Amino acid sequence: MTEPRPSLRDEDPGPWAEEVIELPAFPVDANLIEIAVSAVTANRFFVDGASIRPGQDGVVRYTLVVRTAGGATNVSFEGIRCKTGEYRLYASGRADGSWAPARLTDWRRIENKAANRQHAALNREFFCPVGSPIATADEGRDALRRGKHPLAP
Repeated sequence: MTEPRPSLRDEDPGPWAEEVIELPAFPVDANLIEIAVSAVTANRFFVDGASIRPGQDGVVRYTLVVRTAGGATNVSFEGIRCKTGEYRLYASGRADGSWAPARLTDWRRIENKAANRQHAALNREFFCPVGSPIATADEGRDALRRGKHPLAP
C-alpha cells in the first residue's frame, strides 16, 4: 500500500512571489454585480464579474466600479491578498475605456471603517472567506450574487 501524496498546501512554497498580471477588458454594464458595502455611503459599488481572477499566488484580482451620488464613475483594477489582508491597485480606468497604470502600487492594509469599506467587504464577505481565497471566478460571482460567501462569518 502506498502512502497518500501530500497536497500542494502541505509543501513549503518558499518565499511569496506575485504573479505577472494582465489587465482585463474594460468593464461593461451587463457584467457588473452590485454589492452592499455600507449603509453610511451613498456610493454604489459594483464588481465586474468577468474580471474576477483568483491567482495561484493567493491574490484575487477584480475590477471595481464605484458610482458616486454626484454621478461620477470610478473604475479600478485591484487585487486582495487574502493571507495578509491587504489590497493593491493595479490600474485606474480612463473615460475612453482604457487603463492607466497606477502610480501607487504598494500593498495596503485593509481597514474596516464605516465609510469606504469596500475592500473590507470584498475581503471578508466575498473573496477571502475564513482568510482563504476563492478557488474559482464562478465561486466569486456566486458569492457576489448571493450577497455573501456561504463560508463568510
